[in-house]
Amino acid sequence: MSDAREAEEPGTKADEPSAKAEEAGAEAEEPRRSNEGQDDGGRRKYGPLGTTLVIIPTYNEAENIKPIVARVRESVPDAHVLVADDNSPDGTGKVADELAAEDDHVKVLHRKGKEGLGAAYLAGFRWGIEHGYGVLVEMDADGSHQPEELPRLLTALKGADLVIGSRWVPGGRIVNWPKSREFISRGGSTYSRLLLDVPIRDMTAGYRAFRKETLEGIGMDEVASQGYCFQIDLAWRAIKAGFHVIEVPVTFIERERGESKMSRDIVTEAAWRVMSWGVGSRVNKVLGRKDSKES
Repeated sequence: MSDAREAEEPGTKADEPSAKAEEAGAEAEEPRRSNEGQDDGGRRKYGPLGTTLVIIPTYNEAENIKPIVARVRESVPDAHVLVADDNSPDGTGKVADELAAEDDHVKVLHRKGKEGLGAAYLAGFRWGIEHGYGVLVEMDADGSHQPEELPRLLTALKGADLVIGSRWVPGGRIVNWPKSREFISRGGSTYSRLLLDVPIRDMTAGYRAFRKETLEGIGMDEVASQGYCFQIDLAWRAIKAGFHVIEVPVTFIERERGESKMSRDIVTEAAWRVMSWGVGSRVNKVLGRKDSKES
């Protein structure tokens, strides 16, 4: 069973991004709209964002968790952080508990073992929704997602249902990646975009900000995909459900400490699942049936 330090209720009054967030967002390029055919020409009215919860899944990230949490707290002081630790043998959970004891904006979700990135995020989403958070953010523990760019995502979310921090739109970039990793990432996004017929440029991006209502509307309980494929799955579900998804440029920096969790099995799973979804969706269109939500 998973357990967590009890969170303070975010409160009834919605917390907007800080003034620092507003300033950073104002300087960002105009976000790219990924499903313009489904929005209402910019006339849609969005409610307040509410309190932000940044979910950081960890497995053997003892070296990284303290600095990344500190950067999040500095970049968006109003945000809360949830460390979802999969019982890391290197003591990451203990380090996170120490951070939580010192800062009431930091929470820890202790999970029973290594169950994958997707399962950790889903557990974090559910926990955050149960505790009244209005915005749920995905962020890696290794520093590849820059907390200093989070204000840009939150500002863009004021006019969207899901914001993706994208490496492959104008202004986005990667630092210190080998060509092989870039090929896999670019190729995976292109492959997914074509098979699933969606306009998102960076389908595998893991730096995202969701409104609570978006996660509630995409069938989280039916998501079974993991790892690399999990991000594709959630983006596709959001598009199919008619949510407004936009991409903003971010800089992705390869981790300096620890080991990447990427593996051949993760990539293979994604390729097969995406092919299955794409073929199934086209067959359903021909037969006049709705897409199944199972994944």
